[in-house]
Amino acid sequence: MAKFKTSYFCQNCGHQSAKWLGRCPACGEWNTIVEEVVQKDEPEKGGWRNPSAGPGGTKVAAKPKALHAINYEEQPRIQTVDAELNRVLGGGIVPGSLVLIGGEPGIGKSTLLLQIALSLTGMRVLYVSGEESEQQIKMRAERLVVPQSDCHVMTETSTQNIFRVVEHFEPEVLIIDSIQTMQSSLVESGAGSVSQVRECTTELMKYAKESGVPVFMIGHITKEGSLAGPKVLEHMVDTVLTFEGDRHTTYRILRTTKNRFGSTDELGIYEMLGTGLRQVTNPSEILISQRDEALSGVTIGSMLEGNRPLMIETQALVSIATYGTPQRSSTGFDAKRLNMLLAVLEKRGGFRLGQQDVFLNIAGGLRVEDPAIDLAVCAAVVSSYEDIAIPPSVAFAAEVGLGGEVRAVSRIESRIAEAEKLGFKQIFISKFNMKGLDTRGFTINVKPVSRLDEVFQGVLM
Repeated sequence: MAKFKTSYFCQNCGHQSAKWLGRCPACGEWNTIVEEVVQKDEPEKGGWRNPSAGPGGTKVAAKPKALHAINYEEQPRIQTVDAELNRVLGGGIVPGSLVLIGGEPGIGKSTLLLQIALSLTGMRVLYVSGEESEQQIKMRAERLVVPQSDCHVMTETSTQNIFRVVEHFEPEVLIIDSIQTMQSSLVESGAGSVSQVRECTTELMKYAKESGVPVFMIGHITKEGSLAGPKVLEHMVDTVLTFEGDRHTTYRILRTTKNRFGSTDELGIYEMLGTGLRQVTNPSEILISQRDEALSGVTIGSMLEGNRPLMIETQALVSIATYGTPQRSSTGFDAKRLNMLLAVLEKRGGFRLGQQDVFLNIAGGLRVEDPAIDLAVCAAVVSSYEDIAIPPSVAFAAEVGLGGEVRAVSRIESRIAEAEKLGFKQIFISKFNMKGLDTRGFTINVKPVSRLDEVFQGVLM
């Protein structure tokens, strides 16, 4: 006989309490504790059951093994036609992995996974949607210019019904859209609740590990930008991907925030078109504007997104403050770091920026956290202040310290190689990066500097 139990869960972090509380003791949020009815049922009546297991899903208890006695054979990864996704996942799809993809509504999560499902030729793919009808998925698939594979579509929200189909269909890849719409009969609360999300994820994780079938799940996000549901959701899955970008622009970025099978430093860049998502193999070209003439306040800096060097355009506008208090505004760059660099320019460089409005923009919609862009920001601000254009063939890759010194940055060889590949003639770097750097293999003119005034003398005088 089923036993019913009432518990209280925080809708923000998933904390469980025996009674209602006004404030969650785990995350500190107010009015997020709600009551949910939890039903404990027999395991054989629902959820995934391994067909190779014994009666009732029982299996032999595990025994401890010595670490050196464990045989390990690396399984070949599933390679998709999407090189960006392969790189972000660490080299391809790992069999038996559980991957969670989150992002803003309408950013293209379903389009990305459907495009991947259609491109996996020679593999049985099951695409389960709890948000769209079969006709809607068919309409989206007809817009995508990808080869048609053995992809099957099913609209279902019950995990028990999904596992019954999976047991007979035996897919090689399973896609769930989305985990917030799934509902298990083992839990009596509504779909999207903390207990339902946790239970459904547990069942999918068990299925993925026991069957060796990779499972992709789409997850909703909250208004703060974090994944909806309990925080334990991110701990349970193997890989967490975030699909970012402005819906008003065409470019999307796929980042890794957790990856048990590879690095979290990789990212993929896509362009949203009417025919689907196009891979951007050379993002530096789209991040640099094509101009007929040189403009003041525009510089090109080198940044690293993961292990990928990118050349991005930094735009600055400096004008006299008309309304008393000067404005400091930045898009794609940390505002506090901008204020620090402006103080360095005024204190160490002698530029009177205290009564000037300063506006900074990183072109392409990217958000930069790499300190190697500091020198490009300073050069753009001074270029706009002096109204002297910097030649478009000049690039910058260095950090700026509080003393006005130009500091070294990591992976300078890859930054120089990227600038040379894009046709830049000169790049300013820190002289402290020259130790062990062989510039004989580069045709670009590498200019080592130690202070800001050396940079400004080289490009503005």
